Amino acid sequence: MSVALLCVAAVALDALLGEPKRWHPLVAFGNFAGRIEQRFNSGGRGWRSHGVTAWFIAVVPLTLLATALSWAPYIGWVLEILALYCALGMRSLGEHVLPVAQALRGDDLDEARKRVSYLVSRQTSELDRTEVARAATESVLENGSDAVFAALFWFVIAGVPGVVLYRLSNTLDAMWGYRNERFERFGWAAAKIDDVLNYIPARLVALTYAVLGKTGLALKCWRTQGPTWDSPNAGPVMASGAGALGVELGGAAIYHGELHQRPPLGEGPAADADAIERGWQLVQRGVWLWLLILCAGAQFYA
Repeated sequence: MSVALLCVAAVALDALLGEPKRWHPLVAFGNFAGRIEQRFNSGGRGWRSHGVTAWFIAVVPLTLLATALSWAPYIGWVLEILALYCALGMRSLGEHVLPVAQALRGDDLDEARKRVSYLVSRQTSELDRTEVARAATESVLENGSDAVFAALFWFVIAGVPGVVLYRLSNTLDAMWGYRNERFERFGWAAAKIDDVLNYIPARLVALTYAVLGKTGLALKCWRTQGPTWDSPNAGPVMASGAGALGVELGGAAIYHGELHQRPPLGEGPAADADAIERGWQLVQRGVWLWLLILCAGAQFYA
């Protein structure tokens, strides 16, 4: 089965079923990674070398196992679809961000704060309507890149080994890649590896957002605002996405009790419920564009 059809099948499966409600492989992996971190970073005393060792123990054996299973005769293509399906989080992203917009439209700020707290690591208990909408819009743009597009990219580039390696690495970055006392040294390897794996996909996503939105403004924001962000990949993605939507994102946010003055992203009115929904639609349209390009390419090279 061609890579394009495998991608279409996995995206369709995600749209139909969403994330597995029970026995999600990434939940099991997260528990496994937690035990590894306790072993190599007890009390936050692990060094960079411990983080590198822990990353290899967590990622490499499982990647090799998944690769071997995908080569099984007759059922290998099924396992390829399942591997990509488990790595995608498209429907789940919508299920998390759209209730934030719905709560804002219903003037239920407390519910909107609670819902957005599931998406972001910043403090949400005192956010106003605009700040809630801004956080949710930023999340849908960035997580669309991490949880959807990058998984598709690495599956196309390297099949099951690529998508499993990427998704496990991205999960470790989400768990260990914090710049705090506990993870500053230990989580360095997980953060840097995720940065490398996301470098090309993030820029393809920024281009995708620009093509499907306010192109000139998106490219301008990507060029001028993306480099000001502290993340080399989130900056281009969110700057281009904010420009494509024609809204203003970024600004001050509180993380773990500390106020961070983040650079502005995008241009236009402040984010609102409509911006959240349009951000989600931008991700969806981007996925359909990628699948269309893959299918057209498959026909061209057939």
